Amino acid sequence: MRLGRYLLPFAVSYGCANAQLINPNNITFGNPFNFWTKTQDGWDLTRGNHTNTITLPLPHPAGNVTIQPAASAMVIIDMQNFFLHPELGGDPLGRALVPTTINMIHAFRANGMKVLWTNWGLTDFDLTTMPPALFRGFSSDGTSATSFGSDMGTIQGNISVGRKLMRGSWNAQPFGDLLDEQVGGVANGTDFYFNKNRLSGMWGTSTPMQTFLQDNMITTLFFGGVNIDQCVWGTLLDAYYKGYDVILVDDISATTSPMAATGMVDFNAALNGWRANSTDIIPPLFVS
Repeated sequence: MRLGRYLLPFAVSYGCANAQLINPNNITFGNPFNFWTKTQDGWDLTRGNHTNTITLPLPHPAGNVTIQPAASAMVIIDMQNFFLHPELGGDPLGRALVPTTINMIHAFRANGMKVLWTNWGLTDFDLTTMPPALFRGFSSDGTSATSFGSDMGTIQGNISVGRKLMRGSWNAQPFGDLLDEQVGGVANGTDFYFNKNRLSGMWGTSTPMQTFLQDNMITTLFFGGVNIDQCVWGTLLDAYYKGYDVILVDDISATTSPMAATGMVDFNAALNGWRANSTDIIPPLFVS
């Protein structure tokens, strides 16, 4: 049934949720299918499923956040050669995120929490539906000849960079050690890879990643990657609009934009959900 398809990811404990919603202290926010409970020192995001919960001590004023590992995932956005490799003019701030990102990946895997990769990976059909604003935004010289799908030549003598951000190309692969993490994680069933054709990996009525989240009853998402004010922010914001819990992880996110852009994202992410650093998240995950 169509209605059930959209309610299912959040309908994890209807009886418990219904009881919580009629509590006399008004500490539950949401509806019987999707709700948070206010605690004395923070928030409970488990929606009534308290099996093997983990409490994360997030920075003031957010307070503690209690999550259900089986319903939580890390989302890594656009950590690709195109944006990070030094010979393509990649961002050194983004490259500096790689070790911390890998630490987060290992902590999530250790707790059975899924790691999701969503990267630009276009098809020729995508090029026929791409709006002009995006073609202009990804042009290297102000002409359409150097935008999406254009041949980027070779680097280091023998590396074929491939067509710009096209699926399967070298420039669209995860950068450096992240490639081995992604390939190994997908092979082992801990990680999942989703191509996207817009800045947001959650853009549209239903994207491959959103379908996966629904099918696996995942409701809490931790975001990192590049650029924090563009693709990370777009994906986080669309997830927020669709009813997911959103937690921005600052020290695995970066941008080439002016500092004001990051300030905007940090301010609004704290309103839409929570902000944290890996140092707030990793220790309790390994204790658990």
